[in-house]
Amino acid sequence: MNRHRSPIPRAVRAGTAVSLALLVTAPTHAHASIFHGETLDAIANGISWVVIVIAPVIGITVFWLLHILPEKIAHKKMHPQTRLVQCLCLMSLVFGGLLWPLAWILAYTKPVLHKLAYGTDVDESLAHHGDEAKTEESNVDQLRARVAELEAKLSSTGGKA
Repeated sequence: MNRHRSPIPRAVRAGTAVSLALLVTAPTHAHASIFHGETLDAIANGISWVVIVIAPVIGITVFWLLHILPEKIAHKKMHPQTRLVQCLCLMSLVFGGLLWPLAWILAYTKPVLHKLAYGTDVDESLAHHGDEAKTEESNVDQLRARVAELEAKLSSTGGKA
């Protein structure tokens, strides 16, 4: 009979068996944390405050900011159905985001029927607030100039109208 020799030397096999035996019999202390005692309690309290208070506040804020994006886009594009998009965004907050994709699609679509009816696909009544403020300031300046002109005319006539 011809016996084949193993390619692994006997000494290596013996050393592997001894090291495996040592690993099995070695004490196994597992530490779940690097902290002990009061430090562990303080860290756990801090993490619990973050999870209970800060994470929901951040989550609600991100949820709200995502849900008003279609409203901002519709306002920026002067979409004629901006009020509808605003309403859908508000209702989407209440209904857990179910209407949000519809508001998003509506904010990005071109209002074809509005263009057929009014000749334009933007709503001019949704003027930017900065333009309205400038118009009001110019009206106030015109009125002040008119009042100064009338006062000058009144003083030159001697107070007689």
